[in-house]
Amino acid sequence: MKKRFSLPMLLMFSMVISSFSCLAQEKEYYELKTYTIKNNTQENMVDDYLKNAYLPALKRMGIENIGVFKVRPDKFKISDKIYVLIPFQTLATFENLEAMLAVDKTHLSAGADYIHATHDKKPYERISSVLLRAFTDMPNMKPSKVKGERADRVYELRSYEGPTEAMYRRKVDMFNEGGEVELFENLGFNAVFYADVISGDKMPNLMYMTTFTNMKKRNALWKDFGTSDTWKKISVMDKYQNTVSHADIYLLYPTEYSDY
Repeated sequence: MKKRFSLPMLLMFSMVISSFSCLAQEKEYYELKTYTIKNNTQENMVDDYLKNAYLPALKRMGIENIGVFKVRPDKFKISDKIYVLIPFQTLATFENLEAMLAVDKTHLSAGADYIHATHDKKPYERISSVLLRAFTDMPNMKPSKVKGERADRVYELRSYEGPTEAMYRRKVDMFNEGGEVELFENLGFNAVFYADVISGDKMPNLMYMTTFTNMKKRNALWKDFGTSDTWKKISVMDKYQNTVSHADIYLLYPTEYSDY
């Protein structure tokens, strides 16, 4: 005899399946590597290594959507940084990365000049690294789909530090439950990621990246953001006051070999 399920039971099963589906959508991890360089020679060495050795090696490991960015020209800022944004499905992949690179013969050959550089011809001044975990409201990276000349594009990387852990968590809540992520999405900011810094020299700290076709589009959208009813509502809520003690804004553009 076939067993029949009532409508309430079927609805319950549907909710359970939906819950498991949400749980399966694990948050990604990101490493943001920053190379500090002092001249064109170092820039060329790092570019050559990233383009011809490092990124191809990561792709052989199954790591996709790697972004490489440089500082947009500005007479008030020194363009001495190269940023590399790498997504990881698990922490284990991040942990094993260097060991995998060390035995990848193609990587070792293609990157020989960089890997075996001498102390007096080093390819960079220093590398810094930040490890991040994606926000609940955007658990996976969305590689930017903005078009146009890469030199004209604006990839805006923001870093917000909180005065205390508790106040920082309220700022994160503002992005998720408060609706800030949704507002960025509705306005067309083309966000690449939003994430907590889980290891870095500035903590507590969150970072996110939005992207624009050009500076004109960027400035217009930020104006729309500031005048939106949603922002006016959440920005004056008591629980979200004084939750950012310091903010850094980096205006970047994607290199020609960046994945997006």
